[in-house]
Order: sequence, then C-alpha cells, then structure tokens
Amino acid sequence: MSTIHLHESTTSTPEQFVAGLTDFGPGRSKLFGNSTDEYLKVHHRGSNEADVTEGSNGIWERLHYDWSDPNHIVLTTTDSNMWGGASGHTYTLTRRPNGTTDVDAVVVREGKNLKGRILGFVLGTIGKRVLKKAFANTIKAIEARNEKGSGHHEPSMEAY
Repeated sequence: MSTIHLHESTTSTPEQFVAGLTDFGPGRSKLFGNSTDEYLKVHHRGSNEADVTEGSNGIWERLHYDWSDPNHIVLTTTDSNMWGGASGHTYTLTRRPNGTTDVDAVVVREGKNLKGRILGFVLGTIGKRVLKKAFANTIKAIEARNEKGSGHHEPSMEAY
C-alpha cells in the first residue's frame, strides 16, 4: 500500500476548490487529467456527496465523494479494476489570512491485484513526482477557471 502526501497553496478559496473538485460535467479532464469523459459516470449526486466512476488509460475507480465538511473532503474508492482496501483521496483545505488556501492531499493506493500492487508501488516511489505535477496542474486549472469568472455552477442533471 502506498500513501502519498501532496501540498499546494492556491489563490482559490476553499469553496472554489470544492466547486472544481465536485464539477462532474463534461470537460472534467481539463481539471483532472486522469478523469476523461469516456470513463466519467455520475451514479448519484446529492448536495454534499456523490457516487462517481472516473478514470483514464484503462484504469478506473468508483468513488464516493463526501464534502459535508467543506474543509475536509473524502473520496473513498468503492470499486476499481486496480484499487481496493483503503484506497482513496482526502483533501484538507486551510484558509490563510493572506487570502490563499493551503490544499493538503493524501492519496492512498492499495492494489487489489498484481497489476494494482505493482502500480501502487511505482506511484509510492518514483511515481510521486508524476502525481505531484498532476496535482499542481489541477490547482492551476481550478485557479484559471475561477479567474475566468465561471465560479461555481451546478450542472443540470441532463449532463449525466
């Protein structure tokens, strides 16, 4: 099992970050490179939780998103072709006095088969740099989305 800790500071507010994280509409891959439209399926979305399948490049996972605490968002892997056990993501958002937000992410990868165990090991060692870059790209994409003034919007259910 690999546990990867990531940290970035952003000009986005916690609310703007959560809005980006929980926008399951088309084009999600612009914010999250490992979540392509062809894999994206929203099974259920409530006011502060969702059940979503996403992935890319032959790797998918079904996640339960819980943002009932808007400063501590938990994504629990409920099914996947690679990940099992304690796999998931946790985002902790801390608003700073200077107007920035610290985003701490913890990614847990527990392989449920040989391919998943190997990939989990790679991610926990040399792959951490790739995850760090992808995380930084997500932060920049959410900032750019907010600078364009798109802000938070609730996509209509027809998009799903």
